[in-house]
Amino acid sequence: MTLRHGFTTGTAAAAAAKAATLHLLTGRAQDCVDVPLPAGQRMTITILESRIDGEGIMAAVVKDGGDDPDVTHRAVIRARVRRGAEDGVALRGGPGVGIVTRPGLPVPIGMPAINPVPRQQITQAVTEAMANAATYDMNEKVGLEVEISVDRGEELAQKTFNPRLGIIGGISILGTRGTVKPFSNAAYQATIRQCLDVMQACGVRTPCLTTGGRSERFLRQARPRTPETACVQVADFFAYSMKEVGRHGFNSVLWGVFFGKLVKQAQGHRYTHARSAELDLTILAGWCADCGFDRQVCREVAGGNTAMQALELLAPLPQSATLFALLTDKATAATRLFCGRNLQVDYMLFNFSGQILHQTSEAA
Repeated sequence: MTLRHGFTTGTAAAAAAKAATLHLLTGRAQDCVDVPLPAGQRMTITILESRIDGEGIMAAVVKDGGDDPDVTHRAVIRARVRRGAEDGVALRGGPGVGIVTRPGLPVPIGMPAINPVPRQQITQAVTEAMANAATYDMNEKVGLEVEISVDRGEELAQKTFNPRLGIIGGISILGTRGTVKPFSNAAYQATIRQCLDVMQACGVRTPCLTTGGRSERFLRQARPRTPETACVQVADFFAYSMKEVGRHGFNSVLWGVFFGKLVKQAQGHRYTHARSAELDLTILAGWCADCGFDRQVCREVAGGNTAMQALELLAPLPQSATLFALLTDKATAATRLFCGRNLQVDYMLFNFSGQILHQTSEAA
């Protein structure tokens, strides 16, 4: 089955801005517009509405994530265009577009969170409309003010990493290619990278990495002085996140994990999702034998179905402390390998109730 590609918030904003510009300059509303993509191609986008709005025109596009939907899928991206006092295109952020409040992002503090590539894409689309409008006299210099807004943008932003990145009041207008590739990992990797950028700019010395919201919540409960800006949920991107930690020059890292992910990290899996990194319980059983568990326990571990089943068997036994230490040692070795640096690595291992099963000395 062929998966359907979508388009980014940057492309949606560019299409809305072009439609509004054409309506303003020609007097005709557009059903669809053709917009340039940062990757070099073009795309035709359907216009939801285009109407007079005060002294300008308001046009809207429904953002389509294709078969890779995220929280902005079906969001309504708007552009309000009116004539300006100065030549050229002046781009602004309106309601639902976040404002940058922290360093380390590609947009300066105090500016709307419209990233450089979509900013250029929007400007190019508006410039095309100005040149193509039948009523536009190329000898007349015209300036336009373009305001991008997002319906329910502030609400949608709460489901993104924007609050953690210091982007308040709405979502970001993003997109380096203009299209959304179905089930691509690139967007999540970009989020990890951007979170580390912000940490670095804010002076965070030890990134706290977790695989999801629950493990992060447990880590911050255990270390209440840990700010949200020091944490990033890296999901299953074990190798990638450590490569980025090394590239950013951090000298230490703290992991908050559950048992199954720790075992996969100890086994050296680059990506720990179940579909690409099968949990090998026979290897775990061998490590259990090394830690002094009796043969029957080791056989039950090897024949088990899940990490949770293994943990329920192992955790009450006195040898579990030795096993947890062995797993964190092996995971630390893999962490340093992927990072490319001999950095300080610490672990906090939780059960699903938030109880700390094991932590290294620095994490205590």
